[in-house]
Amino acid sequence: MKISGNVDTDKTWMHTPEALAKHYIPYNAKFLGNTEVEAPKGTEVVEDAVRKLKFQRHIKKSEGQKVPKVELQISIYGVKILDPKTKDVHHNCQLHRISFCADDKTDKRIFTFICKDSESNKHLCYVFDSEKCAEEITLTIGQAFDLAYKKFLESGGKDVETRKQIGTLQRRIQELETENSELKKQLQDFEEQLMMAGSISIQTQSTDVFDMVPFSPVTPLVPTQANNASPPPPPTTLHVASIRKDLFGAEPFDPFTCASADFPPDIQSKLDEMQEGFKMGLTLEGTIFSLDPLDERC
Repeated sequence: MKISGNVDTDKTWMHTPEALAKHYIPYNAKFLGNTEVEAPKGTEVVEDAVRKLKFQRHIKKSEGQKVPKVELQISIYGVKILDPKTKDVHHNCQLHRISFCADDKTDKRIFTFICKDSESNKHLCYVFDSEKCAEEITLTIGQAFDLAYKKFLESGGKDVETRKQIGTLQRRIQELETENSELKKQLQDFEEQLMMAGSISIQTQSTDVFDMVPFSPVTPLVPTQANNASPPPPPTTLHVASIRKDLFGAEPFDPFTCASADFPPDIQSKLDEMQEGFKMGLTLEGTIFSLDPLDERC
C-alpha cells in the first residue's frame, strides 16, 4: 500500500485524527539499531538491513549487552525515538523523510522503516522489536503520514511551485530596480557634466512684458531677497540616493517583505523538501524477512 497524493480518503484508520494531530500515540519497543541502505524503498532493502542488525545484535548479546528499550511517539510531526525513563530524544524522524515502512508477517514483533537523514541525506533503516504489535505501529505511521500530507496541502503546500515562480519574478524585478537606480545616477552625472561645460547655461536673465523672468526647465530657481532685507529660506534638496523610487515614483520592491505569503530562501527550501518527500509517498508493506526469530530474552 502506498500513501501519497492519491490517498484513499475513505480508508478507516486505527486512531482519531485529533490523537495524532494534537497529541501522539506512544509505543514501547526494543531498538535493534539503524544502518545505512542504498535505496529509499524495497522489501529486499529492509530484509538485508534486518539481517545485518540481527547479526550485530547477537554478537552484542554474546558480549553481555541487552537490546535497549525505547519509547516511540508517533504524531503528524514525525516519529520520535526516546529513552523511556529520561525522555531524552535519540532520533526524530520527520514523516516526509520516511519513504518505506514494513512489518514482518511471520514474526509479529519486528517492524522497520527507512528514513532520509536530515544532516547526511543518507537513507537509514531503523529496526525494532515491538512485542507483537508491529502491524499496528506500521499502520499508525501510515495514518500519521496521511494526516501530515493533508495538513501540508491545507497550509499552502499546493502553492509551493507557484511561490517558486513568483520568487523568480520578484528577483527579476529587484534586478530591474537596481539597474534603474544605476541609470538614474548615470543620467544625473551626465547632466552635471553638461552644466559644468557650459552647454546649458544662461548668461543673462531677460524679463517678459510683466517684468518676470521667463521660465526654463533647466534654469535653477533662485529666490530673491525680500523687501525687509531678511534672507530667503534655503532651498530644499532631494537626494536620489536617500529616496530610491522607480520611474513611476513607487518605492523599490522587496520580495521578502511584500507579503506574509512569501518566504525567505531557507524556509522555502524546507517547503520544497517537504513537497518532494510527500510527493514520493510512503509505502506500507507486510513482508517476511525474519529468517530466525529474535531471542525473547534479549
